[in-house]
Amino acid sequence: MKTAEENIQFIFNLGFDLCSFYKDVEKDPAMHQITQQLYGLKNPTTSTVFESLVDSIVEQQISIKVAITIEHRLAKKFGDHTGIDGKIYFAFPTSQNIAAASIDEVQQVGLSMRKAEYILNAAKLIADGKLNLEEMKNEKNPEQIITELDAIRGIGVWTAELTMLRGMQKLDAFPADDLGIRRVISRYYCGGKPIKSAEAREIAKAWGRWKGLPAFYLIIAEDKEITVKSV
Repeated sequence: MKTAEENIQFIFNLGFDLCSFYKDVEKDPAMHQITQQLYGLKNPTTSTVFESLVDSIVEQQISIKVAITIEHRLAKKFGDHTGIDGKIYFAFPTSQNIAAASIDEVQQVGLSMRKAEYILNAAKLIADGKLNLEEMKNEKNPEQIITELDAIRGIGVWTAELTMLRGMQKLDAFPADDLGIRRVISRYYCGGKPIKSAEAREIAKAWGRWKGLPAFYLIIAEDKEITVKSV
């Protein structure tokens, strides 16, 4: 079991040296300007891959604001909690917590019946020892991870790539089907016109082995209304 210090190191990606990333994107004018304005920014990681998988399922085809509300409800309903200075803090539920629930209980947090089924199914696979998401962190081939996750009901390529990026620190994962990611790429690279997944992947080739990390930087850049100069 990981210590609290190891968990903090992993969640905040404290051991990651950004210098190689910054050097690799220097020739991309837009990304270079953005990284300079967000210098030192590291992408956070969920404490478990299961949390990232559940979050990605919840976020399928709904706004991030609604998704976050549902994720908070999941934590309050199924997560362990502790009290500190009169305040209650909830941990994200484990697969065992959710596997022990009924489909109706899972759906009560605001999920559709289908999404509740997907989450409950994944939780039961893990609880029964048929799925080991944490072990997937050690897999070097991203396509192998996508194939394994894609075989699980309710998990497609987009959900698998998002899970890899946010829960496994696989920074080469690039969920190009994500509307939000395509929007920010379009804003900074295509003048705001709608683009397709293939176009997003083509632009991302310039980011080499990273891909997912620049996408995170673009999302934060948009949120902070960062502008770049044309070169």
